[in-house]
Amino acid sequence: MVAFEGFEKIVRQNEPLDMHTWFQLGGPAEFFAEPETLEQLVALVRRCREQDLPLRVLGQGSNVLVRDEGVPGLVIRLAAPAFAQIKVEGTTVAAGSGALLGRVVTTSVYNGLAGLEGLVGIPGTIGGAVHGNAGTNVGDIGQWLAAVVVLTDDGEVIERQRDEIFFGYRESGISEPVILEARFQLVEDDPHELARRMQKHWIVKKSSQPMGHQCAGCVFKNPRGATAAELIESAGLKGTRIGGAVVSERHPNFIVAEPECTSQDVLRLIELVRSQVRDRTGVQLELELEIW
Repeated sequence: MVAFEGFEKIVRQNEPLDMHTWFQLGGPAEFFAEPETLEQLVALVRRCREQDLPLRVLGQGSNVLVRDEGVPGLVIRLAAPAFAQIKVEGTTVAAGSGALLGRVVTTSVYNGLAGLEGLVGIPGTIGGAVHGNAGTNVGDIGQWLAAVVVLTDDGEVIERQRDEIFFGYRESGISEPVILEARFQLVEDDPHELARRMQKHWIVKKSSQPMGHQCAGCVFKNPRGATAAELIESAGLKGTRIGGAVVSERHPNFIVAEPECTSQDVLRLIELVRSQVRDRTGVQLELELEIW
């Protein structure tokens, strides 16, 4: 492990990534690290730059499919408490990149702060949610962002204000490799009313998604004027299978990975769905899922 000499305590080689993603598929990371401090993280990022190694950051893995052959370079997971703090000051909520989005939502609601309650039920971490501008039909996380603290590939910590960042549908203009913290400017509201609205969003979301015990992931962005699920269903693709990968019967924009499934099965099914939807509806579906 010459590339990470001196980091032997926190860097592992050939770490299986299936256990770190919702699909529970894919090969290993060439190198894998879970730093415990900002200083360790900065040193790892700088080492990657020095060694010209690819760097990726993994949250909960709810929006990632790892290829069967694995991932070159270093994969960092910010699971340590130092990267998962949540602080509330007035109407501002600050959350570390590794904090679970669900916890930030419930913390905001508990403190009578409105804005994020519609995001309840979306899996993942704050870092991943901000990077991909997670959202629902009631709004996106980017509209409530006040500032974000990021780490450049040179290992420099900088703060970027909301007006410096582009947010589009399921994408952001944050190009730095690591998000460290996000700050949200919310609105005061009655905690009981917020809790009621949050519960309503939760019930609606969970009733339409694959069962909690299934290994699954949401695949496509919604095109203008329709949802990906509607288009997939109209193309008659619910329940379509390739190997161990199956288009969900409950929500056609999810692919379920059964026990014998491989990442290649999922990739082949994605291409089949895209081609069938294009041929039958004229719409070219775009991926929301990240392929590593």
